Amino acid sequence: MKDPAGQRGRTVWALIITSAAGFMAALDNLVVTTALPAIREDLGGALDDLEWTVSAYTLTFAVLLMSGAALGDRFGRRRLFGVGLAVFTAASAGAALAPGIDGLIAARAVQGVGAAIMMPLTLTLLADTVPAERRGMAYGIWGAVNGLAVASGPLIGGSLTEHLSWQWIFWLNVPIGVALLPLARLRLLESRRPGARLDPVGTALAGTGLFGIVYALVRGNADGWTSGTVLTGLLAGGALLVAFVAHQLRAAHPMLPMRLFRSRAFSAVNAASLLMFLGMFGSIFLLSQFLQGVAGYSPTEAGLRMLPWTGMPMLVAPLAGYLSDRVGGRPVVAAGLGLQALGLALFAVVIEPGVSYAAQLPALIISGVGMALYFAPAANVVMASVRPAEQGIASGANNAFRELGGALGVAVLAAVFSAQGGYASAQRFTDGLTPALWTGAAAVAVAAAAALLIPVRRGTPEPSPAAAGETSEEPVAV
Repeated sequence: MKDPAGQRGRTVWALIITSAAGFMAALDNLVVTTALPAIREDLGGALDDLEWTVSAYTLTFAVLLMSGAALGDRFGRRRLFGVGLAVFTAASAGAALAPGIDGLIAARAVQGVGAAIMMPLTLTLLADTVPAERRGMAYGIWGAVNGLAVASGPLIGGSLTEHLSWQWIFWLNVPIGVALLPLARLRLLESRRPGARLDPVGTALAGTGLFGIVYALVRGNADGWTSGTVLTGLLAGGALLVAFVAHQLRAAHPMLPMRLFRSRAFSAVNAASLLMFLGMFGSIFLLSQFLQGVAGYSPTEAGLRMLPWTGMPMLVAPLAGYLSDRVGGRPVVAAGLGLQALGLALFAVVIEPGVSYAAQLPALIISGVGMALYFAPAANVVMASVRPAEQGIASGANNAFRELGGALGVAVLAAVFSAQGGYASAQRFTDGLTPALWTGAAAVAVAAAAALLIPVRRGTPEPSPAAAGETSEEPVAV
């Protein structure tokens, strides 16, 4: 006999647990940026050391995302979600207690490891629990929470640093993680990919290849884009990723089946995700500095003035999920990316040292609506573009593309900024910020074009010939 009340309860708990965990992982991408001056004053360290407090997390997060999804498929998604959550929580406490800059960087790297295990499993655990006809709305709420976390990182980090101390940007994770661990064990259903096996060669090739590329992107501005370190990272990383693709094509049990990319929906939404995060992540990184360094706001004041952008996902994303169920993901994703590109372009048009907040407001609102329309339908498209047994690795791949886009966005937009401007004066800052914002807007506009390649049809994808013999998975109540 069906138990509607029990199903609703499981759905609500799954949504709460996965959204809270996703919020923590997404928040820590940018939460540290507004705390860097306080960290330098307290712990010391050169500029390169401070940069690594941001990039160490991004690096390990991006590199290990697909491996985290594969481990969940093999050993149990709920179990590995708990492992990742525990590692992330412990590393957050380690970051807060770090006695020096080197210890903080090491803790941030371990945080990224925990987030890489935990984050890709949030969507698969949610999909295991929520009925198919209600997943659009569930993904909408999940997307709203994650979008809010990405964009509000500077606000939360600045507020905690200004009113408490920089350590509290990490202490914040600890009680949340401690509360979620028993809830995950009691309220989430266990599931696996039947017959899933690890691919150690593929994992090593993907990990080292992504490490080389992301390391080079992170170090490009500091070391120079033609330096031996950066060129070696880009070339060696690229070669290893080519080797990874070749291995996946012939492996009996590949970590990332290349047949997934035969799906136009899967390929298009991942291209759009990478470009969306390139433009958005890099723009927020620079705009948060503009509001403080040029406009003269405190970290808290700057974050409050970004609320029309950062708070919009909480209002619009659930509606976006509902719309994606009704009209399909393509028009909603494409419209969201188009609005995000328009918002960044408006910023580029109006930005100047003495610009009023009222002049910025239309760009903030349009950017917020655009970001909100993107997150939920994009997650829905990713999960619907593959077979249920492959949703874990699909989620991991999509998150990896997003994190790589974020690392690329900070590197590329900062390089454009440095080439045209600098920190010497307010005018010099806006001289660099304007072309950087145009670059971000162009990247998101290309993302919108990629989203238009998503097929119009909705529903469960047809199984590929290579996957036709696979056994469907069922959640296991434990």
